[in-house]
Amino acid sequence: MTEQSTFMKLREDEREVRKQLIISAAMTLFDERSFHEIGMRDIAAEAGVSAASIYRYFPSRDDLFVEALIQDINKIENELEERINAGGTLDELAIAVVDYLIDNESTFQMMCHFMIRGEINERALKKFNAVQRYFLNMFDKAVSKAEGATNIRFFTHAFFASLAGVVLTFRNYPGRSHDERREYMHRLALLIIKEGNALGKEIMEKDINEIRKEIEENK
Repeated sequence: MTEQSTFMKLREDEREVRKQLIISAAMTLFDERSFHEIGMRDIAAEAGVSAASIYRYFPSRDDLFVEALIQDINKIENELEERINAGGTLDELAIAVVDYLIDNESTFQMMCHFMIRGEINERALKKFNAVQRYFLNMFDKAVSKAEGATNIRFFTHAFFASLAGVVLTFRNYPGRSHDERREYMHRLALLIIKEGNALGKEIMEKDINEIRKEIEENK
């Protein structure tokens, strides 16, 4: 390796270290404050860098947030993969997802931020969509193992959206303790899986009947 290439590698390593420092600072603040209360100046102060220098690594707040989201989601990636590869049921997967969204408030807020806002820059939105596709592909693998599974991607979309909706609706449900809210959300998640499976079988039966009817009419 030449002296110049060694220098370039050191510069690249230094740049990556600074990026990780900024992301870590953002995640620290997410644990302390509401997601929407945190600005780039706050993150810069936590990281010990100037606000202007952050923009050398992240062109916008959304770019920084989506990088933080990707790294935070890696925490559940291995767990879900292990559950699926070990033959985990949809019920187990549903509970794991609900618990993850409950226990990682900042991650859930960032997910909602990207799903709801319409003016996100295209670069950040593209990365977030890649994260969504990754999750949906994992759920596809689990759903495909269910008995009589059909129309898998449609069911996966309904599964993910329903679980996110449960957490969004009941994470701060008044008059109940944290543990009671968690247990209630578990029950709702399991109900979604049960009713979703029943509905999927009903739809499959209707599709089969429609095919049979069409065959009869074309005889």
